[in-house]
Amino acid sequence: MDDTPRASDIPWAPPPKRYRVGEIVRHTGFSRQTIHNYTTMGLIRERERTGAGHRLYGEEVFQALALIKTLRGTKTLSEIRDVLQAQGLTGDPGSTDPPSASATL
Repeated sequence: MDDTPRASDIPWAPPPKRYRVGEIVRHTGFSRQTIHNYTTMGLIRERERTGAGHRLYGEEVFQALALIKTLRGTKTLSEIRDVLQAQGLTGDPGSTDPPSASATL
């Protein structure tokens, strides 16, 4: 019998990747101000903040921003927020809890 541990036996996992605003801007083409506005409006949300107060976003922000970009020509921001909430891509601004479809602003 092989006593080599399997990956599933390891009791820890690497932490999830968090993205700063600059990285999101670079990868999506949205401006810093737009990212800030969407955060304030509850369309996207930060997962945590650094000790210096910089916002850090989870990987789901890219999916949310892609959906926003697709919908913003045909829907209001309020309607877009409802779609994002229904898909579990957003929650209360500034919250670090998992997204919830029942979250309100």
